[in-house]
Amino acid sequence: MKNKILSTTFLILVSITLSAQSSFYDLSVKTLEGENYELKDLKGHKVMIINTASKCKYTGQYEMLEVLYKKYKEAGLIILAFPSKSFGQQEFEQNKEIRTFCTSKYEITFPIMEKVSITNDNKHPVYEWLTSKDRNGVMDSRVEWNFQKYLINEDGELEKVIPSGTKPYDREVISWIEG
Repeated sequence: MKNKILSTTFLILVSITLSAQSSFYDLSVKTLEGENYELKDLKGHKVMIINTASKCKYTGQYEMLEVLYKKYKEAGLIILAFPSKSFGQQEFEQNKEIRTFCTSKYEITFPIMEKVSITNDNKHPVYEWLTSKDRNGVMDSRVEWNFQKYLINEDGELEKVIPSGTKPYDREVISWIEG
């Protein structure tokens, strides 16, 4: 009887742990234009998620990200930008302003999502997943600043967090893409 209770308790704990984790592919977002974007459509792709800001000292990384995207998109790389005002209010108010800036200044062709909150009680569900081990099953993290990069493998698993100051074509990033 004691073994049965222990086994049942173990199964309940495993069930709770597994249900606390959610899949990256269960999430959906909206683009700058308000269209639904299902992350399940990214199965089999390596995904780089970046919180961006148009008026940040790292904004020049947009150019590097676009070069990286053009070079590796045929190999399966997807870059998703998430504009945010969470650090220093360094993003435009309107999604239309963000689109105009990214298109005219950097000719961005990778997907840009609607402006989101990534640090407070209104944290976007994608960032809840990225920053919580309970959700992603890998690690807890904290978004430190604009242009922090999260690397998701082809199976929808969080693999790495790359700091804002690390350039998009840093050897560590390239090794991950090509690996």
